[in-house]
Amino acid sequence: MNNKTTRTLILITAICIALAVYFVLLGQRGIQLIQDGGGVAIGLGIGVLILPFLGLWLVIATLRAGFTHQRLAQQIHDEGLAVDASTLPKLPSGRIERAAADELFATVKVDWEADPDNWKQNFRLARAYDYAGDRSRARETMRRAVELERRERGK
Repeated sequence: MNNKTTRTLILITAICIALAVYFVLLGQRGIQLIQDGGGVAIGLGIGVLILPFLGLWLVIATLRAGFTHQRLAQQIHDEGLAVDASTLPKLPSGRIERAAADELFATVKVDWEADPDNWKQNFRLARAYDYAGDRSRARETMRRAVELERRERGK
């Protein structure tokens, strides 16, 4: 692992630990409210007690999606199919110039149209949508890529 990956994993771990502490404290406060016994306090306590479970579910779902995308990106990279935007001209903000992103998208879309049920082509299309600035289509296409890859693995 390189330094950037290690720093990212340390940051994710620290955030997860902080959230775990917060969820425990929130759960304790919910139990205290329920133990206080008033109708409003019990209702509030139940509501507060639900929040750590909801938060835990969100953390797990986010981590699972992130690790899945990371695994798929590594596989795409290893096979030499990654969408390379490093050579494209960029604006001072760091974003890819619109015309270059659109040209990249058009190239990737041709490959996708030849095999639209291939998860690798869907992954590449999602990246191209992202570079072109169409985040909603990028998310939708990435979900499709993940689902197609899952089916291919038989899960």
